[in-house]
Amino acid sequence: MQASTPVSQTAAEDELQRPELSARMLSRRIKERALAEGFEKVGIVPAGAFDTERVQLTAWLERGLHGRMGWMARDPEVRTDPRKLFPAARSVVVVAKNYYTPSQHSDDPSTGKVSRYAWGDDYHDVVGAKLRSLLSWIKGEFAETEGKVCVDIQPMMDKAWGVKAGLGWIGKHTNLITQDYGSWVFIGELLLNLELEYDGNQVADHCGACTLCIEACPTQAITEPYVVDSNKCISYATIELREQELPNNVADNLNGWLYGCDICQDVCPWNRFEQVTDEVRFQPRKGNDNASLNDVLELTSETYVERFRGSAMKRAKISGLQRNARTLLQHADLLG
Repeated sequence: MQASTPVSQTAAEDELQRPELSARMLSRRIKERALAEGFEKVGIVPAGAFDTERVQLTAWLERGLHGRMGWMARDPEVRTDPRKLFPAARSVVVVAKNYYTPSQHSDDPSTGKVSRYAWGDDYHDVVGAKLRSLLSWIKGEFAETEGKVCVDIQPMMDKAWGVKAGLGWIGKHTNLITQDYGSWVFIGELLLNLELEYDGNQVADHCGACTLCIEACPTQAITEPYVVDSNKCISYATIELREQELPNNVADNLNGWLYGCDICQDVCPWNRFEQVTDEVRFQPRKGNDNASLNDVLELTSETYVERFRGSAMKRAKISGLQRNARTLLQHADLLG
């Protein structure tokens, strides 16, 4: 007597023989795998050009609101169309990884506050490794797969893709807000040459009449809802700006921030839904959440490299961190 074929196997084979069902099955399995890799949210959308966002980006750049981040002004066409970055792209898998940890900043003026995203290991490495693992799995399931991993470094409009994929909405502070984890999420993308089933439901803007982030910014960097002037932003100044001295408006209003700033996120009501991350690599490294300012000033090139190996804080360079530490100590009358 011939053995019967399991129903589940027959159904799967039938799906693979019908393109529209094959795309549906593969999309479902990709999402399941993304969650298994440790991502909290995932959506899949077609790889097309952003038209409205390109106009908005161009206007923002023309106003000089990107400060001295010249790399943001390069190739806006590439930044707003993933097919120019990866010509084979047909689909974009967009993921979000929760990074919230419950540690708190100190009010000790001899220490400097560090933005929560940089407390643990570099998110580029953590999220990138998870996406590469996901891509490897997809290639194992579908031999014709080609793909490209994107985690912030590549010219992708990460937050816009998060919105398009239904992960959340852009808040008035210009960060992506999710209903499940607030704004404490990293975003990444996987560009694939596969035609998949796409998500069409986007999350509505739930900021409403709230303006807490705008009111809380000590340098008035959020000049209007959904617009940030980098020239006034503490995060930009303490991380990206390569000048020997911080702008007066920033230096006088640092509020203890050594690297980055979380004020607009800390006051956001949606961050009451924060959940502690399950990623141990995002737990604070010693001295990364509340850094001794004198220790920062005593760093040498060698000790700097050793201390911040594998940390996002290396973005500021030793000169930037020491400039920031010196400014904080001066304003606290603690500089010897």
